[in-house]
Amino acid sequence: MPNAPVDHQLRLLDVQAADLRIQQAEHRRVTLDVLGRLDELTREDAALEEETVARATEVSDLRREVTKAEDDVQSVRARADRDRGRLESGSSNAKDLQALQSELEVLTRRLSDLEDIELEVMERLENAEAAHADAVARREDIAKRRRELEHQRDVEFRSIDEEIRVAQEERSAAAEGLDAGLLSLYERLRGQYGGVGAAPLQGSTCQGCHMTLNPADVRAIESAAPEQVMRCEECGRILVRKAAS
Repeated sequence: MPNAPVDHQLRLLDVQAADLRIQQAEHRRVTLDVLGRLDELTREDAALEEETVARATEVSDLRREVTKAEDDVQSVRARADRDRGRLESGSSNAKDLQALQSELEVLTRRLSDLEDIELEVMERLENAEAAHADAVARREDIAKRRRELEHQRDVEFRSIDEEIRVAQEERSAAAEGLDAGLLSLYERLRGQYGGVGAAPLQGSTCQGCHMTLNPADVRAIESAAPEQVMRCEECGRILVRKAAS
């Protein structure tokens, strides 16, 4: 086992405490509830964007249909008006007047059908425009909620970042001048064991793995020189003895 001054071993617990605070704060930063809600809004907005585009396309197509229906109605109406004018003038012979009357009857029926089509298409256009406006309004509402959540996220980020900054300063102060071998061992073990490389021994329990050591291991630890760096026989972490304090 390597050796390190007793006070260095005790300060290692301060380093560990600061590292844990940093680790926990960094974890909170990437698992904030507001981030999940922002992700949900992003997915919702993506779906709405597709709907908005589809609605806009439908509106555009129906406007063309309305224009065509209006043109068809206008064309038939103009022809019927011409025929009606010729009938009213009485300038044609009886055979032509009869033909005009028959054509006018056909045009009148055709005009009625086209006007029904025009009204139906206009109604569909009105409904499509309302659906498109609703989709746009919902996207605007999402954008508003997103801005609110982004503000909340930034506030929480700043708070956590300040917490991390303070813990890093405390960590640097605690680690300054520590025995290089002790610190190197700690860093290696911390990487292996989920961020915990050193823990105090309280009674016969390692506070790193919370396992109770067997009596023989406890006696060996108690009888070791204070400067000797001890390791937990259960988890392998550095054990800082209470007696060392």
